[in-house]
Amino acid sequence: MVDEFRAAFQELIDASVATDPQQFPPAVHKVYLLASQIPASERELALEALTPLLSGDHAAPGIIADLSVVAGALVEMGTDPGPAGIETLHRLRTMGKGAIVFVRAWERTGGGPPPDPDAVTADAEARVAAELGPDAPAATMCWWTIRRHGLAARTMLGEPGVRAHTRRDPSLHAELVAIANQLSDQLTEFDEVRALLRMAEASSALVMDRTSGRAFRVLFDGISDNFQLHTLLADALIGPHGQGLPGDPPDPRWTASFRDGPVDPAAQTVWGWWNLVAHDGAWVWNEGVPAEIPTIDGEHVLVLDEQPYPRSWNAGRRLPHVRGWLQVDSELDTEEAALWWNRVAPAEPAIPDPDAQDHTPLPEPVVLHTPAAEAQRVRGFVPRIEPEDRDQPTGDTPDRHSPDAALPPAAPEGIPGLTGTVAGDDPTGLPATGHGSGSEGTLRSTGPADALPDESAPQSAPWEPPPADQELPPATEQRGSGAPDPSSRQGGHGTPATTHTSTGSAGEGTARSSEEPAPTAPAPTGPGEGTPAPGAPSTSTPTGLPRMPRGVSQSSGWGPAWR
Repeated sequence: MVDEFRAAFQELIDASVATDPQQFPPAVHKVYLLASQIPASERELALEALTPLLSGDHAAPGIIADLSVVAGALVEMGTDPGPAGIETLHRLRTMGKGAIVFVRAWERTGGGPPPDPDAVTADAEARVAAELGPDAPAATMCWWTIRRHGLAARTMLGEPGVRAHTRRDPSLHAELVAIANQLSDQLTEFDEVRALLRMAEASSALVMDRTSGRAFRVLFDGISDNFQLHTLLADALIGPHGQGLPGDPPDPRWTASFRDGPVDPAAQTVWGWWNLVAHDGAWVWNEGVPAEIPTIDGEHVLVLDEQPYPRSWNAGRRLPHVRGWLQVDSELDTEEAALWWNRVAPAEPAIPDPDAQDHTPLPEPVVLHTPAAEAQRVRGFVPRIEPEDRDQPTGDTPDRHSPDAALPPAAPEGIPGLTGTVAGDDPTGLPATGHGSGSEGTLRSTGPADALPDESAPQSAPWEPPPADQELPPATEQRGSGAPDPSSRQGGHGTPATTHTSTGSAGEGTARSSEEPAPTAPAPTGPGEGTPAPGAPSTSTPTGLPRMPRGVSQSSGWGPAWR
């Protein structure tokens, strides 16, 4: 089986470099079907071999975008991304700049929403050409491929090693945040890219317990919000198995759901322990993220105060495909802790004096139904309120009089040097004439970006794609649900390519050829320009092969339809 996989992978490399529209699709099929049946070490070697193609200009931009999706599918099978993960982010940075140029040019040439990347036509390129001139083909190519690069980057950022790399490269991180901020309005895939980049911004904190006067330095990763941080802190600090702080330790089922396990239906309601407060006395909302916790000398400082009233929330990670963890690195000695306490604002009353004018606004608690009995026994009391809905939180969010209390800091609006033309290095690696060259003309047609069928993974049930005219829901996090919807998972190990289907990203299932508007500009008729190689099967004719991973085209033409 290993030899068969190696041969198939070599065929994939050869077809990629040759831009062979007949051999590339079957090569992708073979690699994908065999990958789950070989050791992870063999998949790691395959990713290592893909890295030069992802980082250079050895293949055309459409092929590189599809290879990025294939790399993401291999990572979702449990493969360490290695250098391929980092190169995927670098490629997103390059293509993202060009995609933003396209969007800005579109806005300046008539307004309205830009076309879906999977439905770009010659009309779109002609429209932005009025603003971009000779850079229009390259910018249009960036927009055409940007969704695939976003899907691949979303998978790679789910891996701790890739997130760690962005912390070591602040310039890359800042540019990716700017790209995600500017593209998330058009493409919902970039909402999660942005959330994963925010996750990478904080990996440690100084935690101070006001009741005992003790202070701890904690390390963590994969923490997507402060609900998760709060619960894992309680597990690490409370009771004899933690650091001995007073209180009832969390139900192990809660803790497991915030690390790497599923939500137990019998333990969906988590009851809080503290009021999280910043060093200046401001409340730290559970709906926020660790990166928003204010710092002293570059260190996030979190104070654990008495709760003004019982709080609760739903178990489960906001990003189910990302493993979370937290551990105590060290406890400060008494003298060092005293020095830190001198820098922290004194405690406010748990229930502020209503006559006082200067205190943190207190949300009004809402009485809801009683949680499950199992969770009550663990906490040792029977509260009378129900968990906060993380979409519409009640007990731990600012009320309508302080709507901005939990908003994240504003992200940069743009990328330096990015104006009306493609800035910096060439975002596509194409000549000035763009994808009208002979090699790119046969690169790829806008065939359907079909969803990954489970028939390629024997352990899963068959999956039927939605109708082409069915609009997919936007990528939103159902924070109020007791257990994450399995369909929203990006795919753990053993469920390949589900990252490319998670959260129902809009437009991911739209057909790229059969449902695409017919091009209105005449396509070049020169050799290799938009004409499939002789004998290439029609894009509308079933091939008999299983479907590609989500984001990879079924088309054998392998080039933009308008070229």
